[in-house]
Amino acid sequence: MFEFPKAKPKEPTETPPVEGPEQTQRGVPSADGLDLSMFAAAGVARSGDLAGAVAAYSRVIESNPVYAPAYYKRGNVYKDLGQWERAVENYDQAIALDPTFAHAFCNRGVVLDRLERVEEALASYDQALAIAPADALSHHNRAMVLRKLGRPTESLASFNRAIELNPSYAEAHCNRGTLLQDLQQWDAALASYARSIEIDPGLPLAYFNRGLLFQTIKNLTQSLADYDKAIALDPRSSDAHCNRGVLLGELNRPEEGLASFDRALELAPDSVDALFSRAETLMSMKRFGRAAADYDRAISLKRTHPFLLGSRRFAKMIVCDWNEFDSDVADLATGLENGQLVSTPFQIVALMDSPTLQHKAAQIWSAKTFPADRSVPKIEHPERGRRIHVGYFSADFREHPVSLLMAELFETHDRSKFEVTAFSFGADTEDPMRKRLERAFDRFIDARNLSDKEVIARARDLRLDIAVDLGGHTAEARTRIFAMRTAPIQVNYLGYTGTMGADYMDYLIADATVIPRSLSQHYTEQIVHLPHSFLPNDSRREIAISAPTREESGLPTEGFVFCCFNNSYKINPPMFGAWMDILGRIENSVLWLSHHHPLAADNLRREASQRGIDPARLRFANRSARQSEYLARLRLGDLFLDTLPYNAHTTAIDALWAGLPVLTRIGQGFAGRVGASLLRAIDLGELVTSTIQEYQDLAVDLAMDPVRLAVIRRRLMENRRKAPLFDTNLFTRHLESAYRVMHARSVAGLAAAPFCVDPIRCQHCT
Repeated sequence: MFEFPKAKPKEPTETPPVEGPEQTQRGVPSADGLDLSMFAAAGVARSGDLAGAVAAYSRVIESNPVYAPAYYKRGNVYKDLGQWERAVENYDQAIALDPTFAHAFCNRGVVLDRLERVEEALASYDQALAIAPADALSHHNRAMVLRKLGRPTESLASFNRAIELNPSYAEAHCNRGTLLQDLQQWDAALASYARSIEIDPGLPLAYFNRGLLFQTIKNLTQSLADYDKAIALDPRSSDAHCNRGVLLGELNRPEEGLASFDRALELAPDSVDALFSRAETLMSMKRFGRAAADYDRAISLKRTHPFLLGSRRFAKMIVCDWNEFDSDVADLATGLENGQLVSTPFQIVALMDSPTLQHKAAQIWSAKTFPADRSVPKIEHPERGRRIHVGYFSADFREHPVSLLMAELFETHDRSKFEVTAFSFGADTEDPMRKRLERAFDRFIDARNLSDKEVIARARDLRLDIAVDLGGHTAEARTRIFAMRTAPIQVNYLGYTGTMGADYMDYLIADATVIPRSLSQHYTEQIVHLPHSFLPNDSRREIAISAPTREESGLPTEGFVFCCFNNSYKINPPMFGAWMDILGRIENSVLWLSHHHPLAADNLRREASQRGIDPARLRFANRSARQSEYLARLRLGDLFLDTLPYNAHTTAIDALWAGLPVLTRIGQGFAGRVGASLLRAIDLGELVTSTIQEYQDLAVDLAMDPVRLAVIRRRLMENRRKAPLFDTNLFTRHLESAYRVMHARSVAGLAAAPFCVDPIRCQHCT
């Protein structure tokens, strides 16, 4: 249930700290020769000959070694040369000669900030203000280091004081907006940017930062206009071109986005932000080879860039490139344990069977990208005595696994007790599933072009009781809506099999297999256990009457067909090694896989050869034009081999619905326990294994015992009609029971708490 991520924009940028002006040394009489020498040195500096300016100021100092302004100005030139330590030395000499030299303290603070000696920079600004308390420039620069030190209240006070002293200080208004953006005070930030632009319409960073804010709150049209204005004012701003590229990706204009990234990299070839963002866009376009090259280049420049290591490893998993697999996974684990921004949560779910690290990744991601946002008024408790209004939020209301699973559930909600509304964030694909879903809801809202606050306002106007996020930490999810609280009860369900790691999500829908009570501490949400499996199904899905032959599907007419149609990123070296061991033990067997990308197929063939298996025994299936044909074709396989740490989810439902047995291995994380959940809900628990050796041995035993496998297959077809796994009406009633319990607790003013929908059937409660 994953789609490739969109690139991430570069964060707000401050205008640089402002230098103090020239200042005449108090208490030292001015001499004509000295004035002329200083004037001449200043002219050299203005010409751009910085080395010559150093020499000129040095000659002034030689002739008058107690003249503080000469040291101050030479310090400024060293600053412009990037010789920070020498700049500090000169400011210190100026201050030693004149302890009341406020702007020497101010510029000293600027350089100390650039040296990452931030506390010292703050002290220097404080000294400047002790001398000149009405200096707006020092208040502004002090505000900037306070922001960097994570002291936003004091920073805001300093920005406000700078603006009070100089209401026309455009940079102060702009940088105040950046701080307010940090604090998620969107309206106040927009007002600050607007005032900055009103004062100085030629300030590019005001447009850049406002463009990012509009992008954040999903006002994409205005965001593009602001980025274009920033670029018009400063065509050589790599950051502006980069963010414009990210935005064009969000607007589904990726080719134009690539052109923006290319321009950003022409201007700044070593921009890790631009390389990373271009790689993410290339991933969304399935140009994996070029994406990998950009990730590799970015890694060589800055391995610690946020989320880069996980993204590069995931890109390589897509094409089954397992070079450095073990070291990458080890580095990711270490980074997460240290609280570092190394990977998105989804990538960790696909790479590691560790609920501890999966939880950690989600917490880090949510805190960084979608922290709780209190910028909208607190929402009231739901009302008694009316139908419970449930809103489903998704970018996937189309031909997509989430909708394939959920469509019948939406249709079978009890309308006498529930009102259901869809909030759609994805493109209107106009495919049959999209049209079916538009009919399935009481109300279908195309929210693509609504800002986050507009979505929340609409949800609150409709008096939603329960908001169900069907996206979680997957591409195109609108998590910020939930961070601002769109309904009294917020539920994480289905699209992302893991915790959101955020306290604004109240519940997670699961079952006793995918999240047993012994593992519930790894989930931020309160766990709701449905009685069978958490995964719904559309029991109205048709299976084509006629299926292609094995020969027509590129399979041998004789021999055993193992298969796995999971996404290629779910295949890892230990899993593939187990499969090759199985093929090696069963003569004339083949492994039938989905053809996701030529690079993946080539890499898997090479890996097979390296393990002593003829690459010709790997067969790749192309995508079927219609789902009914795909389901019919599944019956050509003999046994579906599941993956770990990320099991088959929708693909496993498909196989079981078509009558193809699934052999799974149960893990520790939610995503690695789904296969077991499905098999137990259809009474085929004997196909659940715990170790890789048990998994391999059972696969071999079933391949060598056709009678035993035939019995399992017959039971599957019988259970398909009577087991709870495919009883959509029963599933819907259970889910509605869960909603009623959540609603009743909220109406009573009680906090969210874990519960089981049917304690009689729940293995925790019996």
